[in-house]
Amino acid sequence: MSDQQETGLPPNWEVRHSNSKNLPYYFNSVEKNSRWEPPAGTDTEKLKVYMATHHSTAKPIVVEDKQPGKIRAAHLLVKHNESRRPSSWKENNITRSKSEALTLIKAYEKRIQEGETTLGELALTESDCSSARKRGDLGYFGKGDMQKEFEDAAFALKPGEISGVVDTASGLHLIERSVFSTLYCQGFGGVC
Repeated sequence: MSDQQETGLPPNWEVRHSNSKNLPYYFNSVEKNSRWEPPAGTDTEKLKVYMATHHSTAKPIVVEDKQPGKIRAAHLLVKHNESRRPSSWKENNITRSKSEALTLIKAYEKRIQEGETTLGELALTESDCSSARKRGDLGYFGKGDMQKEFEDAAFALKPGEISGVVDTASGLHLIERSVFSTLYCQGFGGVC
């Protein structure tokens, strides 16, 4: 099977990896242009399988360092037709309603709560954010770095906790605050 058949991308398009952002992107070898979202004509089901197999981390992200005043979190994003940018790495044009997106994310939340899967595992194939390739990991962020609703929910979580559904202009999120060792947290006044 050719790489093009495997990726589901249209002719002349390929998946490349951005070293600066540590994320995959789409490149047209004839037109010499690139983009973060898949081009029109992509078989999104094939692309989803290809990306999960070839462009995801093989193991969970380990938090090695603490940055004072910042937290680290991962999320799973489900966009809808009212999202500020209703497209993603999986779909060029997201047409699902906000109600349909809520039903979908609630089903993901239930699977996580029942221990069937983890937020990181689901994010690999189901999140509409490009952070999907990193199991939804957003890295460190501080106050004022994210949309207010997202930030408020993330900072309210204890390490290891997962939020309920959080509604922002981007779509609907489940957020998981990264876990730090208690000993390490104590070195920062217990604030992680």
